[in-house]
Amino acid sequence: MAAAVDRIVLNQEFFSNTYVLRASESAPEAVVVDPGGDPTPLFGALESLGATVAGILVTHADIDHVDGLAALAAATGAEAWVPAGEASFIRSGSVRPGIPVPAHDPAHEVADGDVIRLAGLELQVVGVPGHSVDHVAFFVDGSLFAGDLLFAGSVGRVDLPGGNWDRLVSSIARLLELYGPDTVVYPGHGEPTTLGRELAVNPFLDELRTAR
Repeated sequence: MAAAVDRIVLNQEFFSNTYVLRASESAPEAVVVDPGGDPTPLFGALESLGATVAGILVTHADIDHVDGLAALAAATGAEAWVPAGEASFIRSGSVRPGIPVPAHDPAHEVADGDVIRLAGLELQVVGVPGHSVDHVAFFVDGSLFAGDLLFAGSVGRVDLPGGNWDRLVSSIARLLELYGPDTVVYPGHGEPTTLGRELAVNPFLDELRTAR
């Protein structure tokens, strides 16, 4: 049975996606990915789903992906899993692009190759630096929560501290090697897509198409 995914836009300034992930449509526990703004609307969505928050996952420490982390953790008691190389930014509340957010001390730091077992799900942690210095993605049940690495028709920006174009392209190439073309990509902004579609039509991936 495929995992159930619901998308909520908490951050109305940056229009970043927050995801509610459950093992099934009837599962009583949920994992929240990238709480990027005031979590109040999220509580209503969780109530309608009949789910509680079992844990919080963060792909990278940009304001529009962590601005609601401290409030969500405080309200639910849920622990957070964050990239090890960006945990210090979250603890200090000094995240990109230099706008302060409420500080939070995450219970867990993750790195490439880790497996998180939470809410009946088994999530693989994949290191995908490039947009930020220690960006990660989470893979589960044919779905990839990719943060700001890859979008429908675009890719993440690399002009902020820690960004690097060559690393970003290499990270996308790695995902294409690890996972099949039907893998659903849930990006940090915009609509879902698939790895196969982006390889075929994304104008920023010309060098990867040429190399295949």
